[in-house]
Amino acid sequence: MKPGLWAVLGALALSPISGRCGAPFETDDPNTVAAGHFELLVFYQGTLTAAGRSGSAPGFEAHFGALDGLELDVAGALAFDTGAGAGTQWGYGDTTLGLKYRVIPESEAVPLVSLVPKLTIPTGDGDRGLGNGGSQVFLAASAQKTQGSFQTYGNAGYWINNGPNNRNYWFFGWQAQYQFSDAWTIGAEIFHTTGQTTGESPSTGFNVGGYYVFNPQRQLLFSAGRGMQNAAETNRVSAYAGFQLSF
Repeated sequence: MKPGLWAVLGALALSPISGRCGAPFETDDPNTVAAGHFELLVFYQGTLTAAGRSGSAPGFEAHFGALDGLELDVAGALAFDTGAGAGTQWGYGDTTLGLKYRVIPESEAVPLVSLVPKLTIPTGDGDRGLGNGGSQVFLAASAQKTQGSFQTYGNAGYWINNGPNNRNYWFFGWQAQYQFSDAWTIGAEIFHTTGQTTGESPSTGFNVGGYYVFNPQRQLLFSAGRGMQNAAETNRVSAYAGFQLSF
């Protein structure tokens, strides 16, 4: 790898960057950034539960096409947590490092398939509700099929979830979207996780959202949804809004 690339990756790894790499959805797609190109994303994300509200304001993501079919990701956030009847805690949250590695290119008969593992470093203060309280490793894959203006993809994997009272858990997500014009793409997803902490029940939720493309270098991302299973405990309502620069 070229020395300049190492310098870029080192700078990203030290940056306070966070978020979910499937923005604006929970389900991650298998597409990789073209080699030598960047995507930078700033966003707001919040979730309301019976225990209060938490999220990122703002969150940041960076995606870099290291090689053809290989993308490197860094994510982090200024996290907040507001407990029911309590004040709001603010601070830097956890940091997520990830990659996407294309193993099967898409063709007319075969879907695009990529490995999409992630490592979350517990840089946030879990005692203040600003982090997971332990490291996490996501072992996952994603697949996608495109037919004209219609596209659908799925993401499945297993989270190794360290930290006090945390449990390892599964994630499954499926998304579908339609490109209505050069500017507008609208989609929806459904996702499910098994219990993430001791005593927590499985949860299922959905989001509706999409993208508004100003030009090839700038786009708006947005979604909103809620839980359908154990919603009060995990997701009464959630919202996401972000702005992405590509170059």
